[in-house]
Amino acid sequence: MEHKSNNTQSPHFHKRKRNLCLIITIVAVLGLGLLLLILGFIVFKPKHPITTINSVNLNDFRVSLDIPNLSVYLNVTLNVNLSVKNPNKAGFKYGNGTALLKYKEEVVGEVPVPAGRIGSGETLDLDLMLTVLADRLLSNSNVYADVVSGTLFFSTYIKISGRVSVMNIFKHHLVSITSCDLSINVLPQTIENSECKYKTRL
Repeated sequence: MEHKSNNTQSPHFHKRKRNLCLIITIVAVLGLGLLLLILGFIVFKPKHPITTINSVNLNDFRVSLDIPNLSVYLNVTLNVNLSVKNPNKAGFKYGNGTALLKYKEEVVGEVPVPAGRIGSGETLDLDLMLTVLADRLLSNSNVYADVVSGTLFFSTYIKISGRVSVMNIFKHHLVSITSCDLSINVLPQTIENSECKYKTRL
């Protein structure tokens, strides 16, 4: 008796094959996702931008006393040179900011910090010119006393806020804040002391 072989496969076999392909696809996608996660949070772990104040110079300093009215005319211009290094494996893109000049916590001058981008491992140098706006100090009674004593106390505040994007998937928000306390000697017209503090956060 002659038997004919049947090469057609059962529906159950095809179903198992489809399920196997589906499982392999899911495992591959999960593996790729895990790999990207490891790269994003370990290999490309975000690092704070490193801000350094290189110098603070007194570009202009003019003062005149109005003794009868116990008031003072003051013109001060500071040149602040700072560098911002991006230690990340991806570019750091930051938005528009503002550098402030303060006299005893009162904002007396400001200058915009234009938006830009710092490449991976690159360092950006910034020169900022901060000038006291004369009308900001007219109503401050402490200025006259400080000028007479021979020392004026100012501080600078610079904030740079931006984002590091890794493979256009992982985006990390980074903020760098730099503040410096300065004392200006009135008679020699020099910066006597300066102390800078740095703060960063994610």
